[in-house]
Amino acid sequence: MKDVQGMAGTPGGLVLRLFQFLSAVVSLCVMVTISDFYSVTAFCYLVVAVSLQSLWSLSLAIMDIYALLVRRSLRNSGIISVFTVGDGITSTLTFSAACASAGITVLIENDMDRCAMNPCTRFETATAMAFISWFAVSPSFFLNFWSLASR
Repeated sequence: MKDVQGMAGTPGGLVLRLFQFLSAVVSLCVMVTISDFYSVTAFCYLVVAVSLQSLWSLSLAIMDIYALLVRRSLRNSGIISVFTVGDGITSTLTFSAACASAGITVLIENDMDRCAMNPCTRFETATAMAFISWFAVSPSFFLNFWSLASR
């Protein structure tokens, strides 16, 4: 099967992995700067999910860099299976955490009208960056799954 940009070991895949990593790290950093994020379970879940996403994306970005430097293909079905399962798990965790955080943010901002005492803008920024990270993981997951299924 021909390498499609966005799959593991391609320049497009490396760009996706770096984008996933950066958006997850920004979400994590914004959420951690909020002093009382730990008081809401959904925000704690978001921190854990984007931490896992950033570690996963960084690890695979390093593998992509190695594969590109030594001109090695990552088309081994075992490796692609690990990538696909890992992308599926991390994307599901990131998406569910972003949805939970978005729900709590809407509750705080619109329903309770408590943005005066809460950093709603930071909550929204962290949640949006988590959604962006999930959006960047989706092509990686689908391309790896497609590559695995087409064997």
